[in-house]
Formats: sequence, structure tokens, C-alpha cells
Amino acid sequence: MLCSFFYLLICANILFHCLQFSSARNNETDRIALLQIKAKLAADDPLGVMNSWNDTLHFCSWYGVTCGHKHQRVTVLDLQSSKLTGILSPYLGNLSFLRVLHLQNNSIRGTIPPEIGYLHRLQTLWLFNNSIGGEIPSNISSCYSLIDLSLYYNRLVGRIPTRLGSLSRLRYLYLTGNNLTGDIPSSLGNLSSLYRLSIAYNNLGGTGTVSDSLGKLKKLGILHLFMNKFSGRFPPSIFNLSLLSELDISHNYFQGNLPVDLGNTLPRLQWFSVGNNRFTGHIPASVSNSSNLQLLDLSLNSFHGQIPSLHKLVRLTNLVLFNNSFGSGQAKDLNFVSTLANATNLQWFEIAINNFGGVFPKIICNFSSLIILALSKNNLAGEIPTCIENIAKLQYLETNDNAFTGVIPQGIGKLQNLLFLNMENNQLSGVIPPSIGNLTNLSKFSLFNNSLEGEIPSTLGNCRSLIGLYLSSNKLTGKIPSQLFELTALSIVLNLSGNHLTGSLPKEVGQLYNLDSLDVSRNMLSGPIPSSLGKCVSLEFLYMEGNNFLGNIPTELQTLKGLVELDFSHNYLTGVIPKFLESLQLQSLNLSYNNFEGEVPKRGVFNNTKGISVIGNRRLCGGIPELELPHCNFSRNTQGRRSKMRRKYIVEILSGVFGVALFVVVSVIFYIFRWRRKVRKTVTPTDSEKFPNLSYQTLLKATNGFSSENLIGSGTSGVVYKGILDEGGKTVAIKRFNLESYHGALKSFLAECEVLRSIRHRNLVKVITICSSVDYQGKDFKALVYEYMENGSLEDWLHSSDSIDRNLNVCQRLDIAIDVAFALDYLHHHCGDSIVHCDLKPSNILLDDKMVAHVGDFGLAKFLLKGISGDSNSNQSSSVGVRGTIGYAPPEYGVGNEVSTSGDVYSFGILVLEMITGKRPTNDVFKGGLSLHGFVKEALPENVMEILDHVLLEDINSEETDSNLMLEALNSILGVALSCSTEVPRERLDMSDVAAKLSSIRNKLLGSRLQQRRRIQAGTRG
Repeated sequence: MLCSFFYLLICANILFHCLQFSSARNNETDRIALLQIKAKLAADDPLGVMNSWNDTLHFCSWYGVTCGHKHQRVTVLDLQSSKLTGILSPYLGNLSFLRVLHLQNNSIRGTIPPEIGYLHRLQTLWLFNNSIGGEIPSNISSCYSLIDLSLYYNRLVGRIPTRLGSLSRLRYLYLTGNNLTGDIPSSLGNLSSLYRLSIAYNNLGGTGTVSDSLGKLKKLGILHLFMNKFSGRFPPSIFNLSLLSELDISHNYFQGNLPVDLGNTLPRLQWFSVGNNRFTGHIPASVSNSSNLQLLDLSLNSFHGQIPSLHKLVRLTNLVLFNNSFGSGQAKDLNFVSTLANATNLQWFEIAINNFGGVFPKIICNFSSLIILALSKNNLAGEIPTCIENIAKLQYLETNDNAFTGVIPQGIGKLQNLLFLNMENNQLSGVIPPSIGNLTNLSKFSLFNNSLEGEIPSTLGNCRSLIGLYLSSNKLTGKIPSQLFELTALSIVLNLSGNHLTGSLPKEVGQLYNLDSLDVSRNMLSGPIPSSLGKCVSLEFLYMEGNNFLGNIPTELQTLKGLVELDFSHNYLTGVIPKFLESLQLQSLNLSYNNFEGEVPKRGVFNNTKGISVIGNRRLCGGIPELELPHCNFSRNTQGRRSKMRRKYIVEILSGVFGVALFVVVSVIFYIFRWRRKVRKTVTPTDSEKFPNLSYQTLLKATNGFSSENLIGSGTSGVVYKGILDEGGKTVAIKRFNLESYHGALKSFLAECEVLRSIRHRNLVKVITICSSVDYQGKDFKALVYEYMENGSLEDWLHSSDSIDRNLNVCQRLDIAIDVAFALDYLHHHCGDSIVHCDLKPSNILLDDKMVAHVGDFGLAKFLLKGISGDSNSNQSSSVGVRGTIGYAPPEYGVGNEVSTSGDVYSFGILVLEMITGKRPTNDVFKGGLSLHGFVKEALPENVMEILDHVLLEDINSEETDSNLMLEALNSILGVALSCSTEVPRERLDMSDVAAKLSSIRNKLLGSRLQQRRRIQAGTRG
């Protein structure tokens, strides 16, 4: 008996050591697997999240790794949002105790390794928002514990594996935003636990139809199949899944009618979108029984008839019915609107492009939450009610292409959130209300083809965000207000044609540097064509026909290299046709019915009879034979007279040149004398009326004694504090200069005062006042008081460690880049002597409460005196010896070259590259000759996704966004930035061209986003 006891004891001891050995061996398996995963995944680890993965720590303490308490085996691997760019290692399959794998929101490439099928305990697999390609491995079905499989927004191809239907525990299946093809396997109907199925944004629909087996998913609550190629009839059985809360099958080719009992069989429905299909028939009256509905989108189909009562839909926020055949052109068509009286949260009401009759329903004025109101292209009549001013949140108002009469309500100026206002093609009369000038966020404004009278209100000059203004085909009179030409954001079109406008075309028209199309045709304008038009370098379409313009075509128009169409016909222009028109890329040129004379050129557009018209000019000759003009014959007497006149002109020209040269020399000497006196002046408390001085005591009190709690930034020359002035409690930013610790601080103070005294621009930081005094110790004290910027610096948004919620999307970053470009363009070309900033970087870009960018810190700024050398890129002054910040300063500064505007262009290019990639130019990755410029250049265009700031990936893959257009835009933006940041200064773009190119990119994105917003509703996860 005793022997048996000792025998059992020995066996137990052996078993214990065997288990210990087995556990240690398995632990070692996990450790080796993790190291192999690191080797493949962390080829580029910009955040250093895997630095802790080494032998100094037990692997269970590594970042992102969680182990079970019992066996010390890896159960959770979480490396989400870490900017990882590697590939998935097959060794993932060795983590046999893994339950949760979170690798989403990275830039992981490669494919999903088949070895993942070994993870039988895996419950959650999140790989979404990466760049993973290849097919979905079919043996992923071996992960039979899976509850959540999220692979959306990758680059997966091929078919959905049939074997996925064996994952009996699966509740969430997200495959949206890939390139999957074929059909939805009928086996998915076996996923009895499935709650959410999202397979949108793919190329599914091999046989056209959706499998009827999905009707067996009794627990299904969310079904997203939008943006595929499905056709045929949608399975009726799916309309009987009573737990469905979201059903989105928009943007396919489905046909047939909606079930009559739709609202009864889907009582929990909150989101119902069948837009952009081929459905027909009526809206079932039962739809009102789906009383939880928040979105109802039936747009872009062939529905017809009347809209039934929607009185039970009190939670409705989006009603989108545009582009169908609803209504009959009768007054009763809009009776359904009154049944929405209790839908107080309605935000989107769009019934455009139908057959609705009647008048503007005044009950709409009660929907105070409305953001989009689109009534366009119907048969609506009557007046636009004055109560429309009550819809204060409105951003999109479209009443165009109806038969509205009466005047535009004066109160429309209260809708200060409006972005788009389109009232074209109606019968509106009266004047354009001056209150329109209050709509400072307005981006597009159209009153085309109405019967409006009176003058164009000068208050339109306040609408600084306008990119398109259409006032053509009305009865407007008076002169064109010069304020219109201060709308430098105008980039799509300014159309004033078909009115009764008089006077000249103001020379201020040259300020429209970004404008693509200018149309002032068919008015009564007179005087010469302003030479300043040559500054509108972005123009592609210029229409000035049907006016009373006189004189020659200005030679300055030769700078309009992008002109495609030009029409000067039916005016009183004289002189010869300029030869430079041959060199422009014109496709259409109409010079007919003027008083041109002399020989017609033969090259360029003049060699295209379909593109050129010169009829009605009796003194023209020559040109190509097809124009059938007389030959240009000159007699000897004529030639002699011309030779004599030529010699006379030469003598007069030489005399004039000598006189002008003498005048220039005298002027330059006088200018140098004045400038030298100017730069030697010292700023005193009474130096400028623009800068009334404040006392040291006032600023001390405003900043709570310059306390650290008020500190908002610091630099070499000074420290910036937030302060509140006594007068009015105004919040300001106060820059206190370090006069003792930095010997160049005084020069920086003087430089900023010198620059800021003479410039004013929307995108430059506004200086409020100065303080030049002494502190309580009798030491010199210098400070500048700026307008306070609510959103801090661009540096904070791009790199701050506490900026979790401070994510900038693509359009916001582009807007900031455009703001900075406009500011630099102003400094370089439009404020007298050119000013070079010399220290452009994210910390010097400040953002106000509307996220408008303002360039600040002019402590290193330099003036370039064009009058001395005639070269705007030559430095004729020096303020501070330092030439910018490492990484942002151009390479030529490092070898002693003079400061130039092209140096700012280089800094701007680096700034934009940093904004898009999220990488500083001084990042540790840029070693051994690699630079941020080279890093981006090597990746374009095929691998642009791999270099983007990870925050932008979510924006690109948003359902509101056309991802292809977004990637095209990003490639274009980065291309502009690369052209700015080349090493050779003369190869860099000019800031005027940069601003125009970026504005053009923004316009395309803005148009795309509006289209997407109208078609696809945001808010889905996958």
C-alpha cells in the first residue's frame, strides 16, 4: 500500500513537470510568433508602438498584447491606428489562444494569410481601413468562434467564400468598400445569428439577382447592399424580416414595385434607401406605419402618383424623393407636406425633378432644423414666402426651374448658413435685396433667367466665399460694382450677361486671379478692354460680345495661356488682330462685327475655320483661303509712306525711351533715399495711428501676470499668451518679445511692425495694437497684440499629442492650403513691394473659429524692392540674419543665396506635403539622403495610399466621398506641392498659379461631395 502511494506521488511529480515544460514551450511559441509578426508588420513604425517588443520585457507586457492569466498565452493583439505599413505574417496562425485581433486603421498591405484559419478561438477579427488585397481565404471558416468579421475598406478581390456560411456564431459581417465580384453565396442564409450584413461598395451582382436565402436571416437588423450591380426583383422575403432597422439597397439596378404592406412587415425600420434603381409604381400608404423611420430615400427611380400621408413619421429627418414622376401638376400634389407637421427634426427635404404643382408650402417654414431644401424643376408657382427667414440652419436652398413670381424676400439675408442658393429660371421680379451681402458663407448663387431689375448690390462683395455667381438674363441696370472683383474666391464663373449694365468694365477685374469663366456679354458696357484682364491667368472662357467696347485688344491678354474660348464680337474694337492670339490654345475665337483692319494671322486657331469668325470687319485681308478675304496688296507708294512713318516712329520712340529712362533714374534715387530713412525709423508708442499703444500694466493684467496658465505658444524671439483686455472683455493673443535672452528680438519686433502696418488680408493674422514700454524693473518691454485664434495653430492639429478629436479631413486640409496660398500670393504680388515671409511652417499658421487659416509671425520677413532692380526675387533689405526653420527653409538659403519669393514657395510645398502625409520634414525616417519631397515623389501616383496620414484614410473611404476622385485630388495636391518644393528655384511655381491650381482641385471635390451627399446617406459603419 505504501509503495503504491509513493508510486502515485512520483507520477504526479513527473506529470507536473511535463505540464510546466509544455506551458513554457507554448509560451515560447507565442513569443516567437509575435517577433515574426513584428518583423513583417513594423517595417515602418512611425509611432514606435512596437519598440517595447524586445527581450527586456515579458511578451505579455508588450504594447498591444494581452495574455490570459491562467496559461500566459496571447488572447488579444491590438495595434489599431498605429500607422503600420507592413504585411500580415503567417505566424499569426500560431497564436492559438487568440480571441481578439484589432489591426484596423493602418496601411497594412499584402494579403490575409491562410494560416489565420488556425485561430479556432478567434471571436473578433478587425482588419478594416487598410490596403489589404488578394482574396478572402476560404479557410477563415475554420475560425468557427468568430462573432465579428470586419474587412471593409480594403482592396480585396474575388468572390465571397461559400464556406463563410458555416460560421454559425457570426453576428457581424462587414465587407463594404472592396472590389469583390460574383454573387452573394446562398450559404450566407445559414448564418442564423447574423445581425448586420454590409457588403456595399463592391462589384457584386454576377447573375444580377440577390439570393432569396437572405430571407432566412430572422435576426438580421441591418442590410447594406448599396453601390453594387444587382438587378432584377429584390427578394420579397427580405421585406418580411421584421427586425430590420436599416435597409439600404440604393445605387443598383433593382426593378419592380415596393410591397403594399411594407410599413406593416418592417415596423422597426429606421433607414430605408432604395435610391438610384429602377423601381416603379406608387409609394405604399402603409409606409407611415414604419413610425421609427428617420430616412426615406426613393430618389432616382420611376415612382409616380401622389405621396401618401406621412403623419406617423414623427422621427423623420431625411425625405429624399427627387428625380421621379411624383405629382400631376395640380395644387393638391403637396398636401402630404402638411402631414409632416410633427416631424420637427426634418433636416433634408428634397422633392426636385418631379411633376409637383401648387405653391410653396408655408408649413416648410416651421421646419427649423432644415439644412437642405430642394424644390427645383417642378411646376410650382406663387411667391416665395417671407417666412423662409425662419429656417435659420438652411445650407442648401434650390427653387430653380419653377414658375415662382414676386420678389426675393428681404429676410433671406438672415439665412447666414447658406452655402448654395439657386433661384434661376423663374419669374422673379423686383431688385436683388442688399441683405444678400449677409450670406458670407455662400458658395454658389444663381438668379439666372428671371426679371430682376435695379442695380447689382455692392453688398455682394461681402460674400467672400463665392466660387460661382450667375446673374445673367435679367433686367439689371447701372454700373458693375467694383466690389464684385474683390471676390477673389470666384473660380467657377462670374456671369453678368444679358442685362442692361452700363459704364466700363472696372480695372479691378484683374483681381479675379482664380476665375475660370467671365461672361459680360450682351450688355451696354463701353470704354476700352481693361489691360488688367491679363492678370486673370486662370481664365478659360471670356465672353464680352454684344457691348460697346472700343480700342485695341490689349497685349496684356497674351498672359492668358489657358484661354479656350474668346468672344469679342459685336463691339467697336479697332486696330490689327494681335499675333499673340496665334500662340494661345484657343478652340473658338469670335472677332466678328468690329472695325479690325490689316492682315489676319494664319496659325493656331486662325487655321481652323470652325473655330474662327472674323466676318463684319471690312478692312481685314489675308488669312487662310477658306476665309475668302481679299489679298493684302501694298503699293510702292504705300510702302514708302509706311517706311517714312516707321523712321518717324523710331525717332519718337527713342526720344520717349530716353525721357522715361531719365525719369526712372531720378525716381529710383528718390525711392532709395525714402526707403533708407524708412527702415532706420524706430517704432515708438506714437509710430502709427493704426497701432495705438497699450501700457505694460494693461497687458500684465490681461495675462494674469504673464502666467503659465495663459501661455499658448513660444518661439525663439518671443512667447505668446492668451489675454483678456479690460475694454469690452476682448480675448486677444499677446506676443511678448524676449529682448534679453535673444539679441534679434528687437529686430523681429521692428520687422513685424514694419510688415503689419501696411498689409491687410483675410488670411493674415490681424494685429490689433502694440506695446512699446518698460516693465516694473525699468527694462525695455515690446509686445504685439493680435486677434485671438480659437483653434490654435496648424501644428496643434497635425502633431499635438492631445489632438485625438482634432482630425482634419482632406477638404479641410485643402482649404487651409488654399488660404495660405492666397496669403502668400498677396504678400508676393499685391501689397506694393513684395514681402517674403521666410519662416512658413505649421506653428505659424493659425486657425480661427471657422477654421480659416491665417499666416502669422513676420519676425523674419523681408521686403523686396522691385523699383530698384526690377527683380521681385532679389533681396534689397535685411531684417534678421536667420533664414527660416530647418526642414522648411529652401536649400539655396543654406549656401548663402539671397532671400526670394521662391523660397516661400519651397516652404509652402513642404508644408503641404507635411499636411497630407502627417510627417514632419525632420522626421527620423528621412535619413541617408531621403527627404520628404523624395519620399512623396517616389510614391506617386500608384502608391499614394501608403504615404497618407492615416487620419485621411477614413475620409477617403467615407460613404459621402467618391474615393477615386478623392485619390485623384490627393495626387494633384501632392503634385502641386512637389512642383513647389523642387531644389532649383526657377523650376518652382508662382504662388498665383499655386492658388489657382489648388482652388480648381477644391472645386472638383466640392462638386463631387455635393453629388455624393445627395445620393448616398452617411452614418453607416460599413
